[in-house]
Amino acid sequence: MPNRRDGFPARLLATALAVLCLAVIGLAAASSKSTPASKAAAAAQVTGFVGDETCATCHDTEAKGMEGTLHGKAQNPRSPAAKNGQSCETCHGAGQKHVDSGKKEDIRRFSVLSAREASDTCLSCHNKSSHAEFVGGMHDARNVSCVTCHSVHSPKSEKAQLKTVTVTQTCENCHKQEAMKVKKQGHMPVNEGKMDCTSCHNPHGSNNVRMLKAGMSISEACASCHTEKRGPYLWEHAAIRESCTSCHDPHGSNNDRMLVAKVPMLCQRCHISSGHPPTIYDSAQLATGSNRMVGRGCINCHSQIHGSNSPAGYTFLR
Repeated sequence: MPNRRDGFPARLLATALAVLCLAVIGLAAASSKSTPASKAAAAAQVTGFVGDETCATCHDTEAKGMEGTLHGKAQNPRSPAAKNGQSCETCHGAGQKHVDSGKKEDIRRFSVLSAREASDTCLSCHNKSSHAEFVGGMHDARNVSCVTCHSVHSPKSEKAQLKTVTVTQTCENCHKQEAMKVKKQGHMPVNEGKMDCTSCHNPHGSNNVRMLKAGMSISEACASCHTEKRGPYLWEHAAIRESCTSCHDPHGSNNDRMLVAKVPMLCQRCHISSGHPPTIYDSAQLATGSNRMVGRGCINCHSQIHGSNSPAGYTFLR
């Protein structure tokens, strides 16, 4: 007959193991039944993040405003909404300290950030493609930040989340002179909605002059629409080869063809010769009158002023 005292420790160990297993199973079940709020609270204690639901309790308007934007689309893995319920804190920083104190100073507020600090937050994600050259660009150098033009929570435009309805209205806020030129008699078809400022310019930065889009010189930008003036020509007009803006104002003018001056005064800025049919500067001919004083000009004869492919066209007559 076996000794019962020899089997007692074995039975006791088996019982202890069974109790331990039940305890582990119970803890696992309790963990699986924990609410998102409890999970968020636990995460907040570790990381300082409180989650979007906590932010929305006070900032409901801002939360709803972002839902309809690209920032609020969780399907895009690069959007703030895809950050495990921490879309607000992706830009504004961890909110636990702000929740505990209730002070505005304990959260990142874009209204009080410097232009460079605000842009750095946006550029932590928007740092590719057309945004790659923003740092050090003309807008950045003049303390124009991303939030100067864009709104995350209450955009008014259909795309790009602008603070105004159109791109042109955004640019007009600062570029008053160019905005007035577009309203002149001869102008780019901006008011007609056929193009806007970003058709030629990259507002986020460019290595070209006047923030033109990458790969474009001034003449190339013009030729992207005015292909018939592109050339190459057998005989090139030097002014056109240098830049279209030698003769034309790209934003608008009250002169024909958006010229910077009326013909023949425009041509005579470079071509002044009393030997050719008399110029308005030839006082000897003023008594009889100049053939270019009454609305007539050089292009009456020199019609191919942009360039000519005729062997006899070095004077741009044809």
